Amino acid sequence: MRFLALAFLCGSLALAAERAVDPTFLHRHLPDVKAQPADITSLGCTYKPLFGAGDSGSDIVKGVARYGEITVEPGGASELVSYPREEQIYVILEGEGVLHYGDGKHPVRRHDFMYLPPGVRHGLSNTSGKPCRAIAMGFKIPANIKLDPPGELQVANIDEVKKQVVGNHPPSTLYQLLMGDVSSKRDRIAAGRILTSLFVMEFAPGGTNFPHHHDREEEIYLLLEGEGEMVAGGGAEGVEGRRKAKPGDAYFYRLNATVGFYNSDAPGTKTARILAIRSLYPFRSR
Repeated sequence: MRFLALAFLCGSLALAAERAVDPTFLHRHLPDVKAQPADITSLGCTYKPLFGAGDSGSDIVKGVARYGEITVEPGGASELVSYPREEQIYVILEGEGVLHYGDGKHPVRRHDFMYLPPGVRHGLSNTSGKPCRAIAMGFKIPANIKLDPPGELQVANIDEVKKQVVGNHPPSTLYQLLMGDVSSKRDRIAAGRILTSLFVMEFAPGGTNFPHHHDREEEIYLLLEGEGEMVAGGGAEGVEGRRKAKPGDAYFYRLNATVGFYNSDAPGTKTARILAIRSLYPFRSR
């Protein structure tokens, strides 16, 4: 009997060791992520994968095809790419360059954001003297969604989008509503099929957006400026899990994960800014 009990215990421990519990969020720190070869990389262009394609730990990421940082060196150019069932969004973080869109070329600069529809061949080149850094975000479009022919490039600049209080969020956080879905009436660009909202949040000292969750959307936060506490999942006894955050911290949130941010209220605290994007979970309808 002792032998059987020991064998049962060893078997149970082995099964427990093999069983992995899916996390409710993923965390990456952009400066620590190593550049990886990708379809867009070249001698003058590198790509750091944060979530999705190129990141080996992104099993819980479902609708997000890719999320990472493109850097095009002075005089360099990325490879041209196109995805038949993926919409992409670029946000230029630093520098300037040229966006190749179909047969056209369009100058882009710091804080420009743009929608790249499925099937359009695109890439970045850099004729300036400084590196051009951009966040590239791609979202899978299910086969049951009918695609329209791509139109002209839709591009705008973050600095030209007004700051406002949104919904039930407190006035300590201001939003710039950059891009929404095709039916959006409030965002600067209305273009997304799976993307539902691209926005920047600006947190005053002591500000928060009230931790919350989304039961139909995946979400990604990238802390651009400032420091504070990122809320990700649960903490002790189910209370919101707060984690120290600094610029370059990126969080992916799966469905129903608790998401939020608290800026510090200590003397000398600076404004914090987060680039956020939400997209439909591919197995849920609108």
